[in-house]
Amino acid sequence: MSNSEAVLARMREYMVGPTRFMNLYACFELGIVDALRKEAGLTAAELGALVGAKPDAVEQLLYLLEKERFVARDAATGGYTLDRLAEVPEADLQRALTFMGMIKTGMLRQLYYLADSVTTGSVVGLKEFYGFDGTMFEAAAQVAEVRAAWGPLARNETASVYPWFFRSFDIPAGARVLDVLGGTGLGAVMTCQLKGSPGLRVTTFDRPALEAECLRTFEAHGLTDDCSFVGGQVLESLPEGYDVLLLKHFVDMYDKDDVLTILRNAHRALLPGGRIVVLAAVYPEDIGDAGDYQADFFPAYILGCVMGRGGLQTVSTYRSWLEECGFEVTEVSAKEPAEIPADAIINRVVISATRRS
Repeated sequence: MSNSEAVLARMREYMVGPTRFMNLYACFELGIVDALRKEAGLTAAELGALVGAKPDAVEQLLYLLEKERFVARDAATGGYTLDRLAEVPEADLQRALTFMGMIKTGMLRQLYYLADSVTTGSVVGLKEFYGFDGTMFEAAAQVAEVRAAWGPLARNETASVYPWFFRSFDIPAGARVLDVLGGTGLGAVMTCQLKGSPGLRVTTFDRPALEAECLRTFEAHGLTDDCSFVGGQVLESLPEGYDVLLLKHFVDMYDKDDVLTILRNAHRALLPGGRIVVLAAVYPEDIGDAGDYQADFFPAYILGCVMGRGGLQTVSTYRSWLEECGFEVTEVSAKEPAEIPADAIINRVVISATRRS
């Protein structure tokens, strides 16, 4: 195959991507897979009666799943059974389906306007579908459908990522910690629960509109004496006098100039010798790494659905930016390959750096 033919063949993979995705997900949405899990050997007519669809349409949808050997069809009886899907543990399958649900509701429509989002630097899809001018994070606080798309995924991410994140670094006893863009205070609560020590104090910094909900979170966990809230804008300034700053999940949502502004603000917020801890998804140093899916997913996700700007960087880029802003990187931690599910798209690292004078 010539180079030209290889390129065209590869482009064909992109052409069938959206249809392949929705065909598979529709089989779950309709309840076809659940029906086969409960009773093997059902025909297209029986499945159609159960899920409220014509047998011919059910048969059409299942061709792809047969091709992938997710299901099998008995040629003699016409009955379907789960094939490779039957081997997937329920918890793993639900994790993958939660992510797929977010893609359908939170991404597919908005991505129609990806080029417009890139040229305007805003999430145009949110304006077109919800009349909302802002970021996905802001929309989730006001638009029920956006919140429903992202909420379950956020809860899954918290459960799977935060325990590893907090194992990746130490916090000195009695330290003052600032959780930057800490949202509704869950990160501060987990800091107290997983890194607690006598005198430890954790402050959540985020938009002033989140203060009431954040304080309710602290009260619900009995941490009103240990946690506090400060409102502000991360690109303007951060409160000062802290030993540790946590930057979780958001540095990749900003362009280079804004990241440098945030890091300079962080430098001023820390006491001499203080530490910054960054949790971020990253590109591999070799972008051609065939086993990495970051470049497949994140540019469209961040630019077209979340922020309208920003994007992932390599570890070496973050290291150079931290050094430029007065930090010395002391450690970079990543999950062990065995801890990463086979369906995972996101590759995160924890970067720890110390404030130079």
